[in-house]
Amino acid sequence: MEQERIVLCGASAYEQKYYYNKLFDKIPQSIQDELHIICVLFTEEVGGVITFVFEPDGSLSIETESAEDDFLYDEISSGLLVGKIRSTKQELLESLDLYYRVFVKKEDLSAILSEDDM
Repeated sequence: MEQERIVLCGASAYEQKYYYNKLFDKIPQSIQDELHIICVLFTEEVGGVITFVFEPDGSLSIETESAEDDFLYDEISSGLLVGKIRSTKQELLESLDLYYRVFVKKEDLSAILSEDDM
């Protein structure tokens, strides 16, 4: 069985919309709100589209893209801002990884925690 990538949330500067996957409604509202803020602020500052995606292994990726004709999109700022999100929101991102692996993929929590101790 091929495993899929699953979008957690994302925002588009082009459509001025935010998307949150209802599959993750059990994530606390405060965390949902924080993700919303991160996505919207990113698209306001840099433009383009940002997407948080769970990989088949349970890790959370942050992806950005822009329209081909978007000459205002700043790819350098995009990379810097994603790096800043990864460093300042590291605990949040790790918690989301753990949530996905335990509650969606149904992995054993004790096995995951023993991996982290290695």
